Amino acid sequence: MPDGPLTILQLTHQGGPAGSTQSIFGLSQHLARRGHRVVVGCREDSLLARLAREAALPVAPLAFGGGIGALARALAGVIAREHVDVVNAHATRDRRALAWLRWRGALPQALVVTRRTMPLTSPLELVAVGLAADRTIAVSAAVARALRRRLHPRDRLRVVPNGIALERVDAAVPPADLAAARTALGDVAGRPVVAVVARRKDQDVLLRALSGVEQPLVLALVGLEADERLRALAAAVPARHRVLFVPPTDRPLAFYHLAAAAALPSRIEGLSQTLLEAMALGLPVVASDYGGNPDLVRPGETGLLVPPRDPAAWAGALARLLGDAGLARRLARAGRELVRREFTLERTAARTEAIYREALARRYH
Repeated sequence: MPDGPLTILQLTHQGGPAGSTQSIFGLSQHLARRGHRVVVGCREDSLLARLAREAALPVAPLAFGGGIGALARALAGVIAREHVDVVNAHATRDRRALAWLRWRGALPQALVVTRRTMPLTSPLELVAVGLAADRTIAVSAAVARALRRRLHPRDRLRVVPNGIALERVDAAVPPADLAAARTALGDVAGRPVVAVVARRKDQDVLLRALSGVEQPLVLALVGLEADERLRALAAAVPARHRVLFVPPTDRPLAFYHLAAAAALPSRIEGLSQTLLEAMALGLPVVASDYGGNPDLVRPGETGLLVPPRDPAAWAGALARLLGDAGLARRLARAGRELVRREFTLERTAARTEAIYREALARRYH
């Protein structure tokens, strides 16, 4: 069993402008700093590929179309060519293809699966992949509990919370990024900005909630392409508020620098990268009381939790936060301290490396 530096393949078929991309990239960087050789397997045209190359991490470009068998054969080629010790799969097609290889006896290397969202996988598939993997990493205790309820093998399951790259959030925001964010926001007319940085994740609840918020605000839905239904809901928002949709961007942090608060109504989060970023930057946060959000947001201490899919409750939480400056400051300060103390990528990388060693020990014994 290798007891020195490892060659690790970080694999995802996604890799676009999303929190998971920053999480995978940051983990890869920190594992490389710990002396390992990290190869990033992803689509050639993805944001993740660009970030990896800019950081001098080797990229194995992969086409994820076609059948699982074809993808599995392509992955086997990469694993052999790169002399990989550990494969870490981060998304659905990745883990299916690798499980296909494992069950056919064609993957002797250690296989680790990271589950980043609340599982929707059928119990049958979940058990099959869980038994194929040497270890499964859940990014929060909530994800781990949900996996166990769906019969995931308990002895192979570990919890490693997502971490945040503090050097990224602490870096000066390029003036061009701030200018672009200001242009997107337009004239806020003194209204506080509530930023939601996420793809489609129940933003309609916030739109329905705004009629119950008296204080005028600007709701910036960053990373969301609006469909006809969302635009109709936005058009029905009282005129004292303003709603804007910002297309997906790989530079969302500028919006946090212009916001008074951050919100996340999602019901699928494992442990939200966008909440970590907002809290690290000192923004008060409001999130749905679901998934991994309660693992990060401690009600009334590091943020506010709201019952999901409840517009009236969301209206009350937003009104409370924006109407009480002292509360907002206390939540922001405590959230910032929590994230910077307990959710760093250094901690995540060290814990992940330990699980890679466990997975290797299982293969060799």
